[in-house]
Amino acid sequence: MEEKMGGIEVGEILTVLDEEDREQEIEVIGLLTIEDKEYAAVAFAEDIKEETEEDMDVFFFQVVDGEDLAEIETDEEFEKVSAAFLEAGEATEDEE
Repeated sequence: MEEKMGGIEVGEILTVLDEEDREQEIEVIGLLTIEDKEYAAVAFAEDIKEETEEDMDVFFFQVVDGEDLAEIETDEEFEKVSAAFLEAGEATEDEE
């Protein structure tokens, strides 16, 4: 996995608005490039501090222009990204 992508870095805390227009802090936990598109895996910053990896909800976004996060538009693309992050995570664990 990559550590930095444009202006976004692993470990960076970003503030987003949820469905009810409340601010939520998310932390970038991984970055990957798949078929020339950049993607970020994020989780709620509070969850990362309090929970183990198995209990954490992880969300995937496309990185646009190296600094903005956009929703993944199709289920097919989401499945591909999810599988790639899972594979990259397993490879990282094997190296340890």
